Amino acid sequence: MEDFMRENCSMFLKAVAAGIAISIGGVVYLSLDNKIAGALLFTAGLYAIVLNGLFLYTGKIGYLVTEKDKKSYLVLLLLTWLGNLTGAILAAIAVSVTRIAGIADTAAGLCETKLSDTPFSVFFLAVFCGILMYVAVDGFKEKGNPLILFLGVSVFILSGFEHCVANMFYFSLAGAWSVKTLLYLLIMTLGNSVGGMLIPAIKKI
Repeated sequence: MEDFMRENCSMFLKAVAAGIAISIGGVVYLSLDNKIAGALLFTAGLYAIVLNGLFLYTGKIGYLVTEKDKKSYLVLLLLTWLGNLTGAILAAIAVSVTRIAGIADTAAGLCETKLSDTPFSVFFLAVFCGILMYVAVDGFKEKGNPLILFLGVSVFILSGFEHCVANMFYFSLAGAWSVKTLLYLLIMTLGNSVGGMLIPAIKKI
């Protein structure tokens, strides 16, 4: 039992760290007027995650398809999602007490756009993001070339696709949480999950 608790605690903390890393990417994106530069520099968050073996939901979900012990992996995914959320909230709180807290206004505008969209639109935009995240993470694992990370992340951001963990940070920084926000976040998570599992599922056929 002690080993089980230690393992789960380790997974959760790695997920919290990943949520913070993605939030740092969100900070630089919100801070720059040049959205192309912001999208490219956002990738620093994902690069930190893959280099340090941290747990990001959108980087893990695709491997559920090939995982043999699906029950244990689902537990890992749940802990990862909750840890990512915790990390994003902690990062947002930290940013809000610094001199760069003004980026919350930019986050608020971004969140307004997301929450005024339709559920179907949000879902499909999240599916596209999930596909790119799987391609980016799996491509880096296979080739070790960080270029695929920069391409995958910058394309999903510039295309307006929905990333559930990045949005956890934006919603938290903007103070945009509500029942509707939580529902949309779950829709984004579902879309990221479908997109992340799509390619490995096809490859398995």
